[in-house]
Amino acid sequence: MEMKKETETVAEAPKMADSKPSKETAKPAKKTVSKPVLKPKEIEETIIGLTNQGISASEIGLILRSQHGIPKTKAVLGKTISQILKEHKLSPEIPEDLMALIRRVVALDAHLQKNKKDYSAKRGYQLTVSKIRRLVKYYHQTKQLSKKWRYSIETARLLVK
Repeated sequence: MEMKKETETVAEAPKMADSKPSKETAKPAKKTVSKPVLKPKEIEETIIGLTNQGISASEIGLILRSQHGIPKTKAVLGKTISQILKEHKLSPEIPEDLMALIRRVVALDAHLQKNKKDYSAKRGYQLTVSKIRRLVKYYHQTKQLSKKWRYSIETARLLVK
C-alpha cells in the first residue's frame, strides 16, 4: 500500500486579495527631481500665494505637478506642502481630510432629511460619522486639533456653511 504525504492531503489555503487596487496613479520612481523649473524659494512663494487664494494643500500639489512640473514638493524642498504651511502659520484649523469627511456627512444628513427610508445612505452616514470620531481621537492624541473640539452635526453644519 502506498502512503500519502501530509502535504498532498491538505489543500492549500486560497490567496487573499491584494490590498491595493490594480489601477492607481503611479508615484514618481525617483526621489529627486531632475531639474525643477522653479527655484525652491519660488516654489514656497507659489504655495503661500495659492494658499492665500483659498486653495487646499492637496489641490496645490496637483497644480504644482500639472502646471509647474514639480511631481513631489518634498523631493525639491525637503519638506511637504503641509509642513511649509505650518511654518508660515497658514495651515487650516481643521485638517483637510477631516473637513472632507465633515462635508460628506452634512450632505448625507441633508439627503436623509428628505429621504428617511434610504437605509443604505443611513449606513453610509453612520460609517462616516464613526470615521470622523476615530480621526478626531487621533488628532487629539497628536495635538493637531484642540482638546476642546468635539464633533456634532450642528458644528459640522456651521463649519460647512
